[in-house]
Amino acid sequence: MIHEPRVYREFVDIGRRTYFKVRVKETDLFVHARKNLESLTRDLVLKHRSYIEGYIRDNPDFATSLAPLQSVGPAPAVIRDMITAGQSAGVGPMAAVAGALSEHVGRELLACSPEIIVENGGDVFIKADAPLTVALFAGRSPMSLRIGLRIDASREATAVCTSSGTIGHSLSLGSADAVCVVSSSCALADAVATAVGNRVRSVADIQQALAFGRRIKGVAGVVIVKGDKLGVWGNLELVPITLKRSASAPAVGIK
Repeated sequence: MIHEPRVYREFVDIGRRTYFKVRVKETDLFVHARKNLESLTRDLVLKHRSYIEGYIRDNPDFATSLAPLQSVGPAPAVIRDMITAGQSAGVGPMAAVAGALSEHVGRELLACSPEIIVENGGDVFIKADAPLTVALFAGRSPMSLRIGLRIDASREATAVCTSSGTIGHSLSLGSADAVCVVSSSCALADAVATAVGNRVRSVADIQQALAFGRRIKGVAGVVIVKGDKLGVWGNLELVPITLKRSASAPAVGIK
């Protein structure tokens, strides 16, 4: 598998949190917490990946289906979340895998740190004491890393997930530079970002793609970037940003 450099990780305001990275096969997490929880995070990734890999051994279609699937017998929570998200968005369950892993790892880490941010290939689980800004990475679009979403995840965790048809290795049937979805469910946000992105092949598709996203229960907002055009739906606060490379952020590498 070709691994992608996480360019956006160079632009990070650490604040009072520490950071660390955990890589297990295709899973590449960038985690912020009040203390270093790298060992525990790796154990959690291995646990939830084992659930997914075991389910795929028994149900091979789970790994390849581009259409929603039904649950087959009892299944771990991460599997159920992926299946439910795929059903809601009209896509296969693996469209939700990165977001589901971010959330399940993040929620378990909250037992050890009151603030947790888990980013997994552009899919972010956030629980933070104060509002923060999530920069929108949109490849070669002139808007990339120039606008951000102001997120208040102080009362409840929030998911911000991004899909792209022009960057990264994840499957997209569209050509949006970025589709960003906000929800309380990371699995749902991930699946919906994929589904909305599949509907954007030109600027003319932005409005109908937004309309599709807003109809899905549990979606709080959608942002679409296509070239120099922007489409937004939801109660979202978009802010202009000027980013500088953080001296305290990790250097970008190839995993």
